[in-house]
Amino acid sequence: MNYQTDQEGFWAGAFGDEYARRNSDPKLLASNIAFFATALRRTVNISSAIEFGPNIGLNLKALNQLLPNVSLDAVEINRTAVAALREWGGCKVHESSILSYEPSTGFDLTFTKGVLIHINPASLSQVYELLFSASKKYILIAEYYNPTPVEVTYRGHEARLFKRDFAGELLARYPSLSLLDYGFAYHRDPNFAQDDLTWFLLNK
Repeated sequence: MNYQTDQEGFWAGAFGDEYARRNSDPKLLASNIAFFATALRRTVNISSAIEFGPNIGLNLKALNQLLPNVSLDAVEINRTAVAALREWGGCKVHESSILSYEPSTGFDLTFTKGVLIHINPASLSQVYELLFSASKKYILIAEYYNPTPVEVTYRGHEARLFKRDFAGELLARYPSLSLLDYGFAYHRDPNFAQDDLTWFLLNK
């Protein structure tokens, strides 16, 4: 498969396979249920949701527990993760790069969790447009925050992790969006630890 960026091939290949194996602990599901219960507390009437970059589906499984009647879609680039998603069977799986995916319908909720940080900065505007155009109501992003763009070495790899104010850029780009809620999830939480994610719920 031809990719637009080096980062896509990185996640589609062996590193993405290893990530899927490394993040398969069932304990993460409980933390994700607690996370989404908080992050989505101000939403109403969500009947459909799509996650861009779900890996093996721990976020979608949490949503399925919280909102069992919601129709779930997933856009995933890594074949190992795609196989796990299909084995679970709780969502419609689109095996595709985020940068190649074209939605055929809208969703009440579009979201990423730990994904925008791995997108080539030159391609972020394309992903922002996807998050916005595919959403009918809400956009949720949970990423590493930094007030100004910065690159961080990721597990010994360069140009694979980028922090910035993703929500601020979305709000500036699309004036019709408003900030509905936001918060922080800490890795030292004694019950429901997350990976130091700052999350933002935007209303369309």
